[in-house]
Amino acid sequence: MYLNNHTYYSLRYGTFSEEDLLQMAVQNGYESLAITDINNTSVTLNFFRLAKKYNIKPIAGIDFRNGAEPMYVGIAHNNSAYLELNNFLSHHLHHRIPFPETAPDISDVSFIFSFETVLKQEKSIFRPNERIGVDLKDLKKISFNHLIRRPELWVLCLSNTFRNKTDFNIHRLLRAVDNNTLLSKLDPLEQASPNEIMLPKQQLLDRVKDFPFLIQNTQDLIDSCETSFSFNAEHQNKKKFTESKAKDIQLLRHLCLENLPKRYPVVTPEIQQRLEKELKTIEEMDFVSFFLVNWDIISYAQRKNYFYVGRGSGANSIVAYLLRITDVDPIELNLYFERFMNVYRTSPPDFDIDFSWRDREDVTNYIFDRYGKNGEVSLIATYSTYRHSAAMRELGKVFGLPKHEIDILSDGKYDPTQLESYAKLVHQYGRLIHDFPNLRSVHASGILISEKPIHYFSATDLPPKGFPTTHFDMIIAEDAGLYKYDILGQRGLGKIKEATEIIKYNQPEKTLPDIHDTKPMFTDEKVNHMIKKGNCIGCFYVESPAMRMLIRKLEVDNYLLLVAASSIIRPGVAQSGMMREYIMRHKYPEKRKDAHPTLYEIMPETYGVMVYQEDVIKVAHQFADLSLGEADVLRRGMSGKFRSRNEMHLVQQKFFNNCLKKGYPEQLVKDVWRQIESFAGYAFAKGHSASYAVESYQSLFLKCYYPLEYMVAVINNGGGYYTRELYFHEARMNGGILHAPCINKSFSQTVIYKKDIYLGFNLLNNIDENSMELIETERNENGEFTSFQDFVNRVPLGIEQMDILIRINAFRFTQIPKRNLLWQVYSLQPKNKKTQATKELFPPPERNFDMPNLTSNPLEDVFDQIELLGFALSDPFSLTAEKVPDGLLAKDLPFNLNKTVSIYGYLVTAKYTKTHKKEVMHFGTFLDRAGHWIDTVHFPMVAKKYPFQGKGIYKLTGKVTEEFGFYTLQIYKMRKLAFMKDQRFV
Repeated sequence: MYLNNHTYYSLRYGTFSEEDLLQMAVQNGYESLAITDINNTSVTLNFFRLAKKYNIKPIAGIDFRNGAEPMYVGIAHNNSAYLELNNFLSHHLHHRIPFPETAPDISDVSFIFSFETVLKQEKSIFRPNERIGVDLKDLKKISFNHLIRRPELWVLCLSNTFRNKTDFNIHRLLRAVDNNTLLSKLDPLEQASPNEIMLPKQQLLDRVKDFPFLIQNTQDLIDSCETSFSFNAEHQNKKKFTESKAKDIQLLRHLCLENLPKRYPVVTPEIQQRLEKELKTIEEMDFVSFFLVNWDIISYAQRKNYFYVGRGSGANSIVAYLLRITDVDPIELNLYFERFMNVYRTSPPDFDIDFSWRDREDVTNYIFDRYGKNGEVSLIATYSTYRHSAAMRELGKVFGLPKHEIDILSDGKYDPTQLESYAKLVHQYGRLIHDFPNLRSVHASGILISEKPIHYFSATDLPPKGFPTTHFDMIIAEDAGLYKYDILGQRGLGKIKEATEIIKYNQPEKTLPDIHDTKPMFTDEKVNHMIKKGNCIGCFYVESPAMRMLIRKLEVDNYLLLVAASSIIRPGVAQSGMMREYIMRHKYPEKRKDAHPTLYEIMPETYGVMVYQEDVIKVAHQFADLSLGEADVLRRGMSGKFRSRNEMHLVQQKFFNNCLKKGYPEQLVKDVWRQIESFAGYAFAKGHSASYAVESYQSLFLKCYYPLEYMVAVINNGGGYYTRELYFHEARMNGGILHAPCINKSFSQTVIYKKDIYLGFNLLNNIDENSMELIETERNENGEFTSFQDFVNRVPLGIEQMDILIRINAFRFTQIPKRNLLWQVYSLQPKNKKTQATKELFPPPERNFDMPNLTSNPLEDVFDQIELLGFALSDPFSLTAEKVPDGLLAKDLPFNLNKTVSIYGYLVTAKYTKTHKKEVMHFGTFLDRAGHWIDTVHFPMVAKKYPFQGKGIYKLTGKVTEEFGFYTLQIYKMRKLAFMKDQRFV
């Protein structure tokens, strides 16, 4: 009877979840229920999945509204009808078109107009599939309406949006948030009737007993609805790559055998057996097309010369390796295919394929064009939910609280019992809307390629990315058998690709080896020595202070150890305390006896320490006797996505029961479980770590042999962990000569000529793209600029843009002082500013100016650089008001172990963290006067007394400590030195 139900996926309108709705139906005695969120199908699939659990017949529909104005409710009688409903909704969402008053003529869809809407529109003509929906408040009126003579038109269409008065209050608050208005000013037309509450079935029937035709018509409509979706039965992805599955299998085998000798010059029986086993499993599980589609995507990238990295658990597959989806050899790394695909695994296989951030959009376009001609392709949605801070801020504004009170509530540092009345209400209702969905956005990488049109499952939006996007998220997609293809963009690949291009023009005499042939890099002594020293700035995944510390402690000098380090650095291993244990057991073999014999036997490669996701499966299966399926549930539960699901709790209980039955000490079982829990979804699959290590080696190789070209590529691709200043510093440390932007040498991006590096115009604050384009275009077409006036004549820039170029000294080739140029520019600038450059047939003669005596300070360039670039190109240690004395350098720290020393450092970055007591402490990273690293630790008392005060030179006083060969300064005292003052503003 309730044909218009809204969950909280009717964003900023509904007040409960889809499961709450089903529980409500059971409690009130209903056997069927429609899900009709407003202009939204986010939860339809999950509603259908859960309905079986509650023995409720689910009905799919949509409540179509223009803003808050109801138009009609569409009820789908079958899957084809639901598809058409989604087509209709999506068309209007994509094009931002209001819904028409007249419902579309879609067979097998019942469109229900509310009685109020019928009266308002004076509607008297109805198609066979159109109905008049009656609410309880309408019962006294309908007997006097002329349409009562057509009883077949009428159905009960009751709306259900709240459970109680509290829900209604939440609804009003959400409507005020949605309308960006004070609650006191909320338009009544923007909110639902407080009577939209589900009544017990018998009570409802008693209320409408005088209108038996309403009950019968409604029941007939419900009985005619037979929409269904399969869950966990078979996947719904594209099922055929060629015209038949048989030809798909034939093609997959052909591709593998064709590439086998390219990947393995010597094909051993182990390799052959592994290949046959994988091909058999892929065919049995019906994922042949899945592999071929991924192969097709990377084949397109290869044709376009796009760099990519295939990673994730897909790297465990030799078939993926042979198809060049990944560059990780699973035989070399002993990666077992079952982690990626097996009949027991509850989660679908997936490949994460990274492309350069510059190329990803074109690859996505290719996928939509190639596979989505009939709407079979879409991106996946993701939802941001109300967390504490957002809830407090939004509700605080609705209640009209002043900003300082909202800030206090948002920070969460308050005593609820001491709040004023309105603040107390914000706190109360903020807790109630916690975790409500708030905004629908786009998943970072997921793309669906379905056998059926995507609208069979969901309507779609068209966000700013320009690609249709489902209303449901990846969890619901997986439940429905829609397994995503992950197409990601990252800057690391852009750095590698651009570096190879820069090397070709800057060192044309050099022959650059194939950057994709990484195996020789793994054994390159020079590269491995550089890694061991932690000289990894700018290199993918290995440049952060924490990674540099780990590499130094482990003395990483080979590929396999870097693979382990890539996973050990993850929070799951680090927070469990097992990162330190792994380092200990690696460096000191005698410590390996501390491992439990069973765990050491399960994980000999990692000395009995859980490092990879596979280790969790191994431990759960071999240590706790869980089945492979149960072990995979446990692995998935670590991600947090399924922690609340019942199957996760059952597996956890069985883990403990089995271990105790096997006679393991309770404390050991708790310790092992703590390690599993601490992973919390952060651990990498080994194949994933290996994929990261491959990309790391590519960037490390380029940095080792072509450091200047590589650093320019890093800068042009947005840098990395650090600010761009550090990457220029790294270039200088490798022999680069840095130059400020120059009108005749520079381009939009940074460029290198042998060892001379000219900063790009795009690094200048407030320079606009049009100015950069005008300069480049004019210089390319008509040659270098010969004088300042020649530039002004040829490039029509405004005063503000000219001011920036002059102050950064971009016209230094003229040898005219900056102050003189600034004085001239106002005289030379045309009164009527041109909008585009025009070549003069007879250029005006250069004018000579009788210039006043303009004095300047040598430090002016430095201060202009700091203002316009964010940093100076000169040595920061020369800019302090007090002279930095000669003294201790970073290289001297090992000779002062356990001594209290003072050293001067230039702050690079600081990490803020908390102790187990929730006290704030810091880790600092500095450069000494010679440009080498100083690493510091600031415990809570010191962190509070001597806080960081921004970028600059600090005098650091503390005790030199050492762990596993890595030296750190434990700070006791810290003082920032003042910089010289800009004399122009004194």
